[in-house]
Amino acid sequence: MVNGIKDFEFQNDCVEFLINKTSDMSSKQIITIKAPTGAGKTVILIKYIDEYLKNTDGHTAFVWLCPGKGNLEEQSKDSMDALTPQRDTRNLIYSMLSGFEAGSITFINWELVTKKGNTALKDSERSNLFEKIAEAHKDGVRFIVIIDEEHLNNTKKADDVISAFAAKNVIRVSATANKVPYQEFYEIPEEEVINAGLITRAIYVNEGVDESREIQNDYEYLLDLADEKRKEVTEAYKLMGVNIRPLVLIQFPMAQSETIKAVEEKLAGMGYTYDNGMVNIWMSDEKIVGDDLINLDGSAVFLLMKQAISTGWDCPRAKILVKLREGGSEDFQIQTIGRIRRMPERKHYGINTLDYCYIYTLDTQYKMGLLSSLDKAYQVRRLFLKDEAKGFTLTKELRNLDFDGLGERETLIKVYDYFKDKYCLGSDKRINRENLETRGYNFSHEIDSKILQGVFRTTEDLAGSGAKNQIRIKTTVNTHSHGIYLLHSVDEIKKVTGMQAQKVKNILRRMFSKGKKTKYKLVELDNSDFYAFVINNAKQLKMDFKNVTAQMGGEQMSFILEPKTASFTIPEMEVYKYSEVKKRMLFRLNAYKEYTNEFCTDKTRSLPERLFERYCESNEKVEWFYKNGDTGQQYLSVVYTDALLKQWLFYPDYVVHLKDGTDWIIETKGGEVSGHSKNIDMQIGNKFNAFKQYAEKYKLHWGFVRDAQEELFINNTEYVDDMSDDSWIPLEEMF
Repeated sequence: MVNGIKDFEFQNDCVEFLINKTSDMSSKQIITIKAPTGAGKTVILIKYIDEYLKNTDGHTAFVWLCPGKGNLEEQSKDSMDALTPQRDTRNLIYSMLSGFEAGSITFINWELVTKKGNTALKDSERSNLFEKIAEAHKDGVRFIVIIDEEHLNNTKKADDVISAFAAKNVIRVSATANKVPYQEFYEIPEEEVINAGLITRAIYVNEGVDESREIQNDYEYLLDLADEKRKEVTEAYKLMGVNIRPLVLIQFPMAQSETIKAVEEKLAGMGYTYDNGMVNIWMSDEKIVGDDLINLDGSAVFLLMKQAISTGWDCPRAKILVKLREGGSEDFQIQTIGRIRRMPERKHYGINTLDYCYIYTLDTQYKMGLLSSLDKAYQVRRLFLKDEAKGFTLTKELRNLDFDGLGERETLIKVYDYFKDKYCLGSDKRINRENLETRGYNFSHEIDSKILQGVFRTTEDLAGSGAKNQIRIKTTVNTHSHGIYLLHSVDEIKKVTGMQAQKVKNILRRMFSKGKKTKYKLVELDNSDFYAFVINNAKQLKMDFKNVTAQMGGEQMSFILEPKTASFTIPEMEVYKYSEVKKRMLFRLNAYKEYTNEFCTDKTRSLPERLFERYCESNEKVEWFYKNGDTGQQYLSVVYTDALLKQWLFYPDYVVHLKDGTDWIIETKGGEVSGHSKNIDMQIGNKFNAFKQYAEKYKLHWGFVRDAQEELFINNTEYVDDMSDDSWIPLEEMF
């Protein structure tokens, strides 16, 4: 035990694992601990550091990196001071003044070293940080770096700081880690944390939501249910003789001011306000929080929050989470549940009302959230350009911002013609509606949603929940409160077309909403039915608009665009992803030094890319080849236009320089398997034509390369998808 803290076997097992791995010189540098929220990871790490410093040579300094949201570095430091007061704990400023000394534990807020703006370190201070690290190395100090909630800070600046410490071991702790081959890995089972009484026995989602009832207002409906549950939990605590006031968290994904105002008005109508202390708010730009918020008997019963405090904040009395939607279909990030999962007295009470936590949300998808790229099956490494590829130049194209695609009327005509042809639509609007319904379009008067309902023991159970746990609900359209839902749906279409949101909305209204203008009208819907139509059919509308842009027409072929141009040179330093291989082999002909087969695996390259790189490596005609980046101003880009004459950039995959001085620019695409195309790029035809014009203009050799039966074929004449066509010829016939 450390200063009277109760020992749990699963925590001690994790401490022992960390001691063994960090004491073993042959262990892998990165040690990943997957610990569910509520497992007591702070206590585990404090116990580990204390044990390590007691039993080793004393030349090690610890650096504990915490996410900046929620002042977690201060909480963690305070916890260590309370549990092991004999230890030398510091903040970053102290260590930058006195140096990183052996036996010290420095708690650092990530945002101090990674964030731009006033709270970040100035350049001079940043330099001083690296100098202090270098001085510690000279003095023989070894570092062990602990990265808490590491998935929040996967940036180049963060990586630079971690690299500077040149740590003997890096211990990464997260609730959402994956096991990967180049790391030591330890997982604390969620079941063990539940059985220890530290977190709730189950998660109840949408208790009391009645699928037979039409919802008039999302916010009011969910808040009424949450408040009813809060009162029930309060009474249950009283019956147990426990003085705990349960807290309801209200989460706003985007925290739009009108949404917050609507919720504040609803709560005020229920008797809960900032003035009477029963409502608190914690946003990036507004914080009204009582001094007793995290106390078990704190005054506030509702806390308005953003995703910002979904990690790095501990309030064990938080029991109920209301996640509001501010768009049509959003994802529920499962890590957020950790905020309501802790048992306030670190024990179960034996009754479900107190041993469960509760979520109320109309979200349809449940996801484990964004994982760091370091959690995936690859790492990154810097490579440097070979001398023979330096000085190589090409002309790259950039968008000409003086031209912004077809006008609204021309775009409307194209979209209208597409819908008429695909869905067999004509002048009879009743038949048009029937045809659209037959092909999957929903003409409900209400907003239709499928939501989750049920009891789930673990977050894994929740993430894996299927259709059997879903119920269908209907929400009455309110053109005021659902205006943002409509905008969200329009934005989804905007993303795939590049059109302005207002242009998308106008076209949808001309085609599907009642109005004075009847030309191009397919269906005439009342305003509220139009809202429901767009919101309910956002995914299908998005796909249809995307298909419109992918069309290849004579108008586009004859259109002459003069894109902007700039000079492209191969970057002298590149960061490439790589993954471990059993036998490391150098690719001698890659443009970068030390490029190996580690960079050419199924984790980092598509099959046609892997086949092409190996083809180049074994080709006697090739002097060097270069893998271009996927996006960014430093890479080779070509402008293409879609069917709406909207400009886009695409980035050819490879530059190949042959020994005879010939240069080839190659784009790889999914090929065929068993006669079926693997290509998923809807714009492949438009890109092909633009690439052809680019190559002819700059007198370059070029081609689209695809695979069939692990052989490569090239086409640089006319694009056809069928690889049995004569336009696809074996690559070796070209070079």
